[in-house]
Amino acid sequence: MPVRNRLSAQFLAAVILALSLPALALEEGQPAPDFTLPDIQEGKPAITLAELRGKTVYVDFWASWCAPCLRSMPLINELYAQYRDQDFEVIAINVDDPIEDGREFLLDTPLDYLIAADTKNEVLEQYGVRGMPTSFLIDSEGIVRMVHMGFRDKDIELIEAAVTGLLASQTP
Repeated sequence: MPVRNRLSAQFLAAVILALSLPALALEEGQPAPDFTLPDIQEGKPAITLAELRGKTVYVDFWASWCAPCLRSMPLINELYAQYRDQDFEVIAINVDDPIEDGREFLLDTPLDYLIAADTKNEVLEQYGVRGMPTSFLIDSEGIVRMVHMGFRDKDIELIEAAVTGLLASQTP
C-alpha cells in the first residue's frame, strides 16, 4: 500500500476510533484504571500499572503516525532519565495496529522507559483518550493528578513542573 494511502487509512481509523470512544475522559482526581498490557517488544514481560503503586507514573498514549507524539517521546525520555531515581516511571502505550509500525519507530528512537502495546485500544477506551498524544500523571496512590492532551515543545516544562511537584509532595 502506498504511504499516502496507508496514512489516509490510519487517519480515518483514528477518526472512527475517536467517534466511538466514551464521552467522558478520565479526569484529575479520579483513580487510574489498572491495566496489564504486553510489552511492545516480544519476549519481554507484560506491564502492569498496579505493580508500580508507590511511584509517580506518567502514562502516555502514542502512535507512530502522530507527529506531536514523536516529538514528545525523546523529551519524556530525558525527563525519565532525570527523575527515575526518585520513584518516577513512564509507561508509553502504543496504539498502532499493526504493532510493527510502533516497533519501527523505536528502531530509530530508542527509549529507556516502559513501552506497552494496546493494539485493541482497550486501555485507550478505559482512559477515555480522544486525541494523540494524551498523557496522565498518576500519583503514588494511583490517583490521576494531571491530564495532558496534545504536545508542543514548551509543554515539557509544564509536565516537568507537575512531575517535580508531585515527587516533592510524596517524599517522606
